[in-house]
Amino acid sequence: MQVVQATQVEKTYQAGATAVHAVRAMDFTIEAGAFVAFVGPSGSGKTTLLNMIAGLDRPTGGRLDVLGVDVASLDRRRAAAFRGEHLGFIFQDFNLIPVLSAYENIEYPLLMVQEWPAAKRHEQVLKLLAAVGMADQANKRPDQLSGGQKQRVAVARALVANAKLVLADEPTANLDHDTAYNVLALMKKMRDELGTTFIFSTHDPKIMNEAERLFTLEDGRLAQTAGKALAHA
Repeated sequence: MQVVQATQVEKTYQAGATAVHAVRAMDFTIEAGAFVAFVGPSGSGKTTLLNMIAGLDRPTGGRLDVLGVDVASLDRRRAAAFRGEHLGFIFQDFNLIPVLSAYENIEYPLLMVQEWPAAKRHEQVLKLLAAVGMADQANKRPDQLSGGQKQRVAVARALVANAKLVLADEPTANLDHDTAYNVLALMKKMRDELGTTFIFSTHDPKIMNEAERLFTLEDGRLAQTAGKALAHA
């Protein structure tokens, strides 16, 4: 199954009288269960591409299908509902809510988007806490957790609503070497157990080494792909 299908996707911004071509005529496919990364220097188009896949930004040309949906066709309300139902997000600065416990941070997406009964939410959150090895830290707030523990909570939060696709923007940037590899191993484990597709935007060689496919971007263009045949351009 194709999770992402890009056909001549373009994104152009207007900066005054100047047209900035952030993404230029990209064609690629990402299959279900992939563990892939967009790599390249700053300004190469990685974050723009991730934002378009998430429906946070719209292509100005071509077509981008995510889980069989043309994301450019979604208005703001439907795009938000699509993200809540199908996508998870992991960020380099964790983006946890400081006043909430680990348990409450993980539960938050279910409260905001999904109409889950309390008992079902409780069961799902406990399952994810156990899966990421954080069951004994459930009541701690982010300021009481290490960087690696915060990112484990972020992984659980991304998966709690049964996300089919997780988008991760530099998720290891604030982690030390060993912790970064442990978190990546955790994400691969979750992919293997749940079938979730993971797409990274990164400069980090550790993610590049663990990714099963690399999409190298240069100046908004897809310059090269390499890796196992889970995705192809």
